[in-house]
Amino acid sequence: MFEILILVSILGWIGLFITLFLYLKARKERKKLFTRSVVECYDPKVVVIGGGTGQSVFLRGLKHTTQNITAVVTVSDDGGGSGVLREDLGMLPPGDIRNCLLALANIEPTMNEIMQYRFSDGQLKGQSFGNLFLAAMNGLYGNFETAVYKMSEIFAITGRVLPVTLEDVNLIAEFKDGCVIKGESIIPKEVKARKTSIEKISLEPADVKPLKDVINSIYDSDIIVIGPGSLYTSIIPNLLIDDVVKAIKASSAPKVYISNIMTQPGETDGYNVFDHVEAIEKHVGSNIIDYVIVNNEMLPKQVLNLYKHDGAEQVLLDKKQVEGLKDMGIKCIEKNMVEIKNNYIRHDAKYISNIIIELALNHSCM
Repeated sequence: MFEILILVSILGWIGLFITLFLYLKARKERKKLFTRSVVECYDPKVVVIGGGTGQSVFLRGLKHTTQNITAVVTVSDDGGGSGVLREDLGMLPPGDIRNCLLALANIEPTMNEIMQYRFSDGQLKGQSFGNLFLAAMNGLYGNFETAVYKMSEIFAITGRVLPVTLEDVNLIAEFKDGCVIKGESIIPKEVKARKTSIEKISLEPADVKPLKDVINSIYDSDIIVIGPGSLYTSIIPNLLIDDVVKAIKASSAPKVYISNIMTQPGETDGYNVFDHVEAIEKHVGSNIIDYVIVNNEMLPKQVLNLYKHDGAEQVLLDKKQVEGLKDMGIKCIEKNMVEIKNNYIRHDAKYISNIIIELALNHSCM
């Protein structure tokens, strides 16, 4: 812990010297990316609610279709490097925030690599430099919200990144066998160990207050995107905050859920598309989703076998599910939305982003 505190302090001073340089350089790059006038193009205001790798992957594609992005990120992570900093420094977990900031950043590839670098030895083994940098900013300004804002300026991000709350929250899972487990990082492990499944997710404390800018962004949005990401540990935690759900339901903007391509071992084993949506509505009620974007491409057996080895399988949609979703007032958009690189399956972020923008524009013209 002592070594981490020293390094964070040093990073804080280094940050003072490099902030101006990075900010001016990144700002110049950002101007190159966005020289379109308002007359030439209308940029819909998109709110993306989630966390984890899925959200950051999607944001990388979305920033090429609109400047008006607000990423709302869960802060219940308690594992890995984020968990260590959360416990040692009493700060919010920086990992998902860092990934979203870098996804929306307009910086050189080398700087991106530096921010993603993980130490492989010593007391900092497994810790991300980007996490430490954000921790240093948090220590420097004494406020996590300000730290995220300052880091956003440094990297001249497209849009903004907001933690869903500034409160210290923990995730509680109730399993179908009656067991109750606390802590996001251990929930999937306990599901596997106990050979059970998740019945319900809740937050501790229960009366969490969201960041005001989160609520304002939702009300001001042209479209609200939920996902992609881990259903129980990245998406639903954001929706367990009452004021967030109220704002989403009250908003006139279309609400879109991007379905995961594969199931997640320890969270959604055996789930189809309908099961994902049903789990969300079970926790927050109906009228939270208007559209579901679903992949309809059957993936290569070679790739599926690699995922099957880890306990994951493809999330599929059939006619019965389509009818069930229709009865819930939800429309399905079925597209080939997969990218496969080095046998790694992920969403085709740019393609999905175009679908999102088209939905927003069509809705605004109605």
